[in-house]
Amino acid sequence: YILHLTNDCNLSCSYCYVCQKQEYMDSATVRNAARLAARQDQATVGIGFFGGEPMLCRDRIYEAVAYCRELEREYPVRFDFKMTTNGTLLDREFLEFSSRERIMIALSCDGTQTAHDMHRRDRQGHPTWERLDAVIPELLSHHPYAPVMMTVTPETVQWYAQGVQELWEKGFHYFICSLDYSGDWSDRTVRILGRQYRVLAKWYEELTRREEKFYFSPFELKIASHIHGENYCHERCELGTRQVSVAPDGRIYP
Repeated sequence: YILHLTNDCNLSCSYCYVCQKQEYMDSATVRNAARLAARQDQATVGIGFFGGEPMLCRDRIYEAVAYCRELEREYPVRFDFKMTTNGTLLDREFLEFSSRERIMIALSCDGTQTAHDMHRRDRQGHPTWERLDAVIPELLSHHPYAPVMMTVTPETVQWYAQGVQELWEKGFHYFICSLDYSGDWSDRTVRILGRQYRVLAKWYEELTRREEKFYFSPFELKIASHIHGENYCHERCELGTRQVSVAPDGRIYP
C-alpha cells in the first residue's frame, strides 16, 4: 500500500509529473489504510510513504508506524516500510527513527552536481545538490543499502555514467535509474544514451567480476527478462493486485 501522504513538495523539479497541491492525508485515512492492509491475509504487508514529498508529513509517518505496530499485535501480520524522498528534509532524528523501525529510504538524486541541479531545484529556483550532499553520509550510516533514484533526461544524459560512478564512490550500491520519457529526446541524445550504456556496461562487468554488491536497474531488469522469459511479467507490480495507491483524500487507485 503506497500512502501518498501529500501532493505538496518543497522542490519544483522541472520534470515532475505530480500536480502539486497542498493536500495532506489525515490521521483517519492513515489508520484506515493501515487496517485495510492488515486484513489482507498476508504474512507480510508493505507500506510505502510517497508524495509529493512525504517528509512534509513526518508526524503522519510516525503515527502510521506506531499504528501498524499496534495492528501487528492484533493481526498475524508484519509490516515493512519504505519511503521515497528528495532528502532535503532528512535529519539525524528521523534517520535514527527510520533505522529503529526498519524503514527503507530511497533517495532521489540525479548523479553529478551539474545534472542534479539542472532540474532539481527548490521553489525559489535554488539548486539543491549541496543540501543533499550534506545528508548523504548520515543516510548511508543508518541505511548502507539505501537505493538512489536517478532520472535521466536528454539534457543530462551526457553525465549518466559519471553520475552513477560518483554516487557509487559516495557509498551507494543500489541504483534505480529511469529515463524521462516525456523529455525532448532526439536521435543525437539517444546515441549519447547508447554510448553511456556502453561505458556503464564495461564498469558493470568490472564490478561483477570483483563480486561487488551492486544493483543497476536498467541492466538487472533486462537480464531478468531474458532469464524468466514468458514469466517475466510476474516480476512486475501487477495492476491492482500487488500494489495499490491511497491518495491524500483516501481514494484508492490500482
